[in-house]
Amino acid sequence: MPKAELHIHIEGSLEPELIFHLAKRNRIALPYPTVEALRAAYAFTDLQSFLDIYYAGAGVLLHEQDFYDMAWAYLTRAAADHVLRAEIFFDPQTHTARGVGFDVVINGLHRAIIDARRRLSISADLILCFLRHLSEEDAFATFEEALPYRDRFIGLGLDSGEQGNPPENFARVFARGRELGFRIVAHAGEEGPPAYIHAVLNVLKAERIDHGVRCVEDPLLVERLVRERIPLTVCPLSNEKLRVFPRLADHNLGVLLGHGLIATINSDDPAYFGGYINQNFTATFDALQLTNAQAYRLAQNSFAASFATPEVKRGWIEKLDACFESFGAGTA
Repeated sequence: MPKAELHIHIEGSLEPELIFHLAKRNRIALPYPTVEALRAAYAFTDLQSFLDIYYAGAGVLLHEQDFYDMAWAYLTRAAADHVLRAEIFFDPQTHTARGVGFDVVINGLHRAIIDARRRLSISADLILCFLRHLSEEDAFATFEEALPYRDRFIGLGLDSGEQGNPPENFARVFARGRELGFRIVAHAGEEGPPAYIHAVLNVLKAERIDHGVRCVEDPLLVERLVRERIPLTVCPLSNEKLRVFPRLADHNLGVLLGHGLIATINSDDPAYFGGYINQNFTATFDALQLTNAQAYRLAQNSFAASFATPEVKRGWIEKLDACFESFGAGTA
């Protein structure tokens, strides 16, 4: 099934095998003796316990080729999962804080995207995310460093730990991003309350909500999201792994669709959460007993919610329609 992926952290696609490969290439000693030991450490109790190991894993990324190899590995996997469009988050502060130049990060990622367009027929773009556990001053400094490369990313996002880090803290830097024409997204309503989703909409003026599953706690917010057609980039396996829902069978994706929300399925940090986008689809559909019509709707939503042009979106949806017709699957 053709689809778009709109919530993927490229650093979260760094598989243990590639971590060990890059550590060896860059002569970095890891605190884990084997790939298996590292993978066994992926037993998270909440978002922060995941972030601790996530940032540690990114420490093997030092050179432009490292960032290229990481992005190319994800894009190759995405192509195998029939992803036609990927809007990829990257966290420059994770790397510049370690002395890695911004140019090193974005040049490696951008080169992989160009190669993927040519060799894999994937449309892909980058979204620069600010780390919300750091200051807005730090975000501004990162943004200024990024502006000479503004042709290599299309939007700004906000990620990292929600608890105690409200979106309002970043009002000025996102206002500056909007002035310069960047698309705006932000994480909200994963661990944080519905109030954070309101703030993302009212203060940051986000066009998409990353996660957003807690919106159902506020009926007026749900009505607004439906009325204003604000998409949600939902990540089911991530939500289960980080205990947002106790079990995948408890996930509210079906409820979100039932309310008429523009929900999508995405993989978030697939190397850490046990599944790329197709695995998120199959596991979620098995757990929730969703229908062919809901599968079609989720894929159609993903194209509609992307930042591609209307003409390009129509072409992708035509491919989706042809796919469903070829399998005799209902779309309504």
